[in-house]
Amino acid sequence: MKLTDNTILITGGGSGIGQALAEKFHANGNKVIITGRNQAKLDAVTASNPGMEALALDVSDSDAIIAFAKILKQNYSDLNMVIHNAGIMETEKIGESDIAVAESQIITNLLGPIRLNSVLLPILFDQPESTIMTVTSGLAFLPLSLNPTYSATKAAIHSYTQSLRYQLKDTSVEVIELVPPYVRTTLTGKRQANDPAAMPLEDFIAE
Repeated sequence: MKLTDNTILITGGGSGIGQALAEKFHANGNKVIITGRNQAKLDAVTASNPGMEALALDVSDSDAIIAFAKILKQNYSDLNMVIHNAGIMETEKIGESDIAVAESQIITNLLGPIRLNSVLLPILFDQPESTIMTVTSGLAFLPLSLNPTYSATKAAIHSYTQSLRYQLKDTSVEVIELVPPYVRTTLTGKRQANDPAAMPLEDFIAE
């Protein structure tokens, strides 16, 4: 994977690991486009990083993904890296929690990357070298009982990534899986962001 001179799309780039990756790649001389559902968060990140660009996208909306791909093809035809970072994590009690809580995580965390890949692969195939990076979790391998659906979606993305890597092995597209540890972000709220047991975000990105 090239670390410079890329055009990179990062989903969920308005906060947490996505923002940290965006800022790191931007500082290293890459063209970075971040996406997310919260335009205000996206604007705050780009304001702090002149030259970075932002496009609103809800990866749970299949129609929005199709329209988004057309915009990328028109304006960023040199796109050669996609980092699937967008995700939601909810606590659930099986049999008692609203089923919509589970469904929203499956649509965002699992179907989002699959749908986005389906429309972006034609652009990536046009490049001499390109990369798809999925962001999973240690919970893909050792699930957390309080977050059964989130853990299951990350296990599914891990499996999907392995299959994708095999299917694309003879193409110009490299497939990488990033497996973060427990990191201080706001994914589950303020407690995680301040938890001394979690790895500081800056240390994770530095590695």
